[in-house]
Amino acid sequence: MKLPTLLVAAWAVLAALTSACTPQPLPADPQAETPGQQDDPAPQDTPDPVDPPKPEDPSGPADDPGQDPGDVPSTPETGGNKTLVVWYSFTGNSTAIARGLLSHISADALEIRPAEEGLDYAANNYAIGSSLIAAIRANPSSAASYPATKAVDVAFGDYETILIVTPLWWSQMAAPMQGFLFQNGTKMAGKNIGLIVTSASSGISGVEQDARRLVPEGNFLSESLWIRSSQVGRAPELTAAWYDKMFPVTHEETAMNARITAGGRSFTAEIEDSATGRAFWGKLPLTLDMSELNGNEKYCYGVSLPENDRYYDRIEAGDLMLYSGSCVVLFYGSAGGYSYTRIGKVTDSAGLAQALGSAGVSVTFEKL
Repeated sequence: MKLPTLLVAAWAVLAALTSACTPQPLPADPQAETPGQQDDPAPQDTPDPVDPPKPEDPSGPADDPGQDPGDVPSTPETGGNKTLVVWYSFTGNSTAIARGLLSHISADALEIRPAEEGLDYAANNYAIGSSLIAAIRANPSSAASYPATKAVDVAFGDYETILIVTPLWWSQMAAPMQGFLFQNGTKMAGKNIGLIVTSASSGISGVEQDARRLVPEGNFLSESLWIRSSQVGRAPELTAAWYDKMFPVTHEETAMNARITAGGRSFTAEIEDSATGRAFWGKLPLTLDMSELNGNEKYCYGVSLPENDRYYDRIEAGDLMLYSGSCVVLFYGSAGGYSYTRIGKVTDSAGLAQALGSAGVSVTFEKL
């Protein structure tokens, strides 16, 4: 499918967090308040360039220079997902990790932001960052010990699983994430809680203890994921392997058939048992206003899915494909010579071209 480079680039920006043609899946927040034990009253670890302090602009964009902080909403738009990914990032590493995870799964997403913007936690030998951790350690049961975070409006009851991505500061969970969980952790009672921690070298047991203290009634996954700063570039691979281990797909769950309706006719499609197929399946039902192209396909941008492109010499009528990570393409004629990620295939494409017509068309995808 040949489209102008600028058009593709524009729609690809923030593909992991936005959806133009369908309701957009996004974040939620957590609550907590039980006191917990801390180790020393003062920070022990020397700040690693990635865990504790070294900034990542508290407002957010350090990990992606082209992103405006306002592009990531503090109040999530729900998209029917049962999983929420929530993260705080100072150097940008946790944001990169969260995005890597979101490229593999269908989930809502929420970035935690400090209430006071512009603080440089790394200034004066990390004076602000270390003092925040020291205050929490000294009196973990007091709300006054925790830094405030920007308010969010999240219906935690809508989620089954909440995955927390946070940096480590002086062997503890980063102070802003602790502040967020102190206020919201109890709202996550009974939820599956997963923890992903980034640090330069320090172990993450202290962060795990903080999480269990702040979310006292969460059902924690059997393993947390530790990603060192040197591994952040492999975040998509590492988070996907961890997630698939924590949430294995059974054979029964792989039978994914969908009904595709257009022009008053319905067709059955078999959805791929892959990260892309499962993510698409998780978004159903959805209706897309699809545009015409090349006399053999309908397409719609704005549906962000994990991509794993390969080159296809030939594409057949009925192939349901993902283009450029956020464009759903339904072929009603043959094509070839392009790279796509397969979503699924219509089992019997007879009459599909007539149903889709020669112009733009509304297409509904539903689970069978």
